[in-house]
Amino acid sequence: MLDIKQIKEVLPHRYPFLLVDRILEFKPKEKVVGLKNVTVNEEFFNGHYPDHPVMPGVLIVEAMAQVGGFVMMDSDETKDKVPYFAGIDKARFRKPVVPGDQLIIEAEVLKLRGKIGKIETKALVEGEVVAEAKLMFAIQDK
Repeated sequence: MLDIKQIKEVLPHRYPFLLVDRILEFKPKEKVVGLKNVTVNEEFFNGHYPDHPVMPGVLIVEAMAQVGGFVMMDSDETKDKVPYFAGIDKARFRKPVVPGDQLIIEAEVLKLRGKIGKIETKALVEGEVVAEAKLMFAIQDK
């Protein structure tokens, strides 16, 4: 398990855009499971929607992308690199994500060739899939 300090050593994202609180499971270049605690204090809930707070789908995808990018950043050879989000396929949103939910994000590598990777991701709340997508990444110099 990796905490927020260790996550920040790998991912370039920072407040208010770091959407991963913990890495629960990590098998380099294979699979990663991350956690995002969704709280009412998130700034985006002020406008989405004030009387009916729902986490925007694009931010769920971004959380999946951050966890997915993490699986490719596992060694000294990627230390001075960043994962860039390069594509998205088959994104589906199954259920709204609301304050108090805990997103468990699973990302599994489908294909990895050089600096390009394709990853299958799922976001779950209480064991139920709330979003899924296939994401593509390109690893580049900082």
